[in-house]
Amino acid sequence: MKFGIYFAYWEQDWDTSYLKYVKKVANLGFDVLEVGAAGIVNMSDEDLYALRTEAEKYNITLTAGIGLPKEYDVSSQDENVRQSGIAFMKKILDALHKAGIHAIGGTIYSYWPADYTLPINKEAAREKCIQSMKELADYAAQFDITLLVESLNRFEQFLVNDAKEAVDLVKDIDKNNVKVMLDSFHMNIEEDSIGDAIRYTGQYLGHFHIGECNRKVPGKGHMPWSEIGQALRDINYEGCAVMEPFVRPGGIVGADIKVWRDLSDNADDAKLDADIKESLEFVKSEFVRKIEIG
Repeated sequence: MKFGIYFAYWEQDWDTSYLKYVKKVANLGFDVLEVGAAGIVNMSDEDLYALRTEAEKYNITLTAGIGLPKEYDVSSQDENVRQSGIAFMKKILDALHKAGIHAIGGTIYSYWPADYTLPINKEAAREKCIQSMKELADYAAQFDITLLVESLNRFEQFLVNDAKEAVDLVKDIDKNNVKVMLDSFHMNIEEDSIGDAIRYTGQYLGHFHIGECNRKVPGKGHMPWSEIGQALRDINYEGCAVMEPFVRPGGIVGADIKVWRDLSDNADDAKLDADIKESLEFVKSEFVRKIEIG
């Protein structure tokens, strides 16, 4: 298993320079840096190649995430919107390839956050989603990129809310490079049993986001980490486990994630680094199989 961290733990803007975080996360003991595709798509080819080189230098795997904006909803009944979303996603995939990134997850199958002031036609959206994802999967396959369908809580999305819906959608898309992405924060709201949901997902699990129910770093809440670790071992999960804490209010990140109070205890960057390093050690102790002696 590879352990990672989402860049936005330190940031208040989705679109930022990711280069500075490669060495930082390597020094903190991580294997993976997850970046925002909304920023990647705006980077020059020179900067994309520089990011790729830096990641290779420090042996860091890069992954990406995004919640597609409403104007790029690939599940939309408006064909112009749907086609705009497909074109935008293809532009992202081109950029990911240049940066050496082979996985992108999030709400790449619809849009985020859902607009609940409008009527919801889930079945119609699901049909358009499958149509779009099949096309995008074929496009991504040429770059060896995996598309990760994230299950989100009901307050943020309506199309995929639990592991069963995620697995069912991935099965209906029926492409080898489309997998499920689970997130402990959302699972805490939607799943009857987090461990059982992980075991149900099984071979379809391609990526795993971890964070506390209060959005703090793992270990500073009441998530059942031992149960989660055992379930991951039960399915022989060898993918990425990427921390996605959000602890600072302010900026577009704080507004989008709805962080309205300081969850960091007024931490500076040095304290943020120390907290996430300690959390990494905690997660490894829960997720990595213990070797019994004697």
